[in-house]
Amino acid sequence: MSYEEPRFRPIAELRVADLEAIRLLLRGGSVIDWHRLDFEDREQVHRFLRAQEIDLDDASDHARSEAVKNSAVAYLRRNFDFPIPKPVARSDLTELMLLASSKGHRQLCACSILKVMHIIHHLEARELLFMLPTSDEDAFHLVEKKIYRVIGGALAQGFPIVEFIGGRKNRDSLYTKLLSKPEVTAAQVYDKVRFRIVTRGPEDVFPMLAYLMDQLFPFNFVIPGESTNTLFPFRRYCEADAHLKTLLPRLQFPAELEEFERGIVDNVFSAPNYRVVHFVADMPVRMSDELLENAPPAAWALGRVVFVQTEFQVLDQATDHDNEIGEASHDAYKERQQIAVQRRLKVGADMPLRKVRARGRSSRPPSSRPETTKRKKK
Repeated sequence: MSYEEPRFRPIAELRVADLEAIRLLLRGGSVIDWHRLDFEDREQVHRFLRAQEIDLDDASDHARSEAVKNSAVAYLRRNFDFPIPKPVARSDLTELMLLASSKGHRQLCACSILKVMHIIHHLEARELLFMLPTSDEDAFHLVEKKIYRVIGGALAQGFPIVEFIGGRKNRDSLYTKLLSKPEVTAAQVYDKVRFRIVTRGPEDVFPMLAYLMDQLFPFNFVIPGESTNTLFPFRRYCEADAHLKTLLPRLQFPAELEEFERGIVDNVFSAPNYRVVHFVADMPVRMSDELLENAPPAAWALGRVVFVQTEFQVLDQATDHDNEIGEASHDAYKERQQIAVQRRLKVGADMPLRKVRARGRSSRPPSSRPETTKRKKK
């Protein structure tokens, strides 16, 4: 499939689909709650599929998408006696997404099929990862390679990125984080691989989020409930921009939705004046034929894509500077965390950590300063 070269699209060029995706990311919502898509043409759909590491021109990818679609249709018919017109059931993945962006009964059917396909694909990709003879280290390397390639290309094109930092949390940081969490389980550590992007100005953050979802991960694999947005009051920000204001009424949820949602991931060690866009995505990475050849035969039916949870922080340069002053600084954050862990190790907790409020509620994730692999562009 042909496609345009990736480029930085400023706010004035964002479309409804871009703003819907950005909103989902900022509020940590789930695409399962959507009732429509907003793709305008096949190129938008193909760009979305590329972000999922899916190429329908590849025979195996096309066969895989058809198998997942047929499983989804069978599930809907088997469990809900769902009336799906034959033209919809026969549509390929691209056609389904365009149907889901239209109107009427076929649009509703296409959306329902795609939601179930999303779940099936995600579950089977997890199953595939367990089957493959690969380690976390190998999977992390694939994610880093992909991200450095995409961000490196963005820097080469002169994107408004003034700082890019990426790396893996070291073992001591992992130990401290787990000791500070009420759950105390490694399954809850989302930020073993994390990346931080600082843009030139606040007006560059929305376009940067759109670019990340175009090139690295699709919006449907932003992990629900793991986003923090203390940088932009969504409705007020959109209403203050002439272009975004025209898109706001076309969004599928009311403009005041965020005002009725909590939308903040608690971090008891954060300062209340810390500002950031923080989220976690299931990063799709494509497995090589060599790995699949060494896997059990059943693995071949599960496709070639697996997911690796990856943390991102995006903010502008001025906010980044303000975040490093006083109680909002990383050093102050780490000090509060270490004091709490030391107390927990010595005497336990006189109340559950989830009840503790250190200087109010905010959202600074413990991984705000990755230790390795730093690139800057000024």
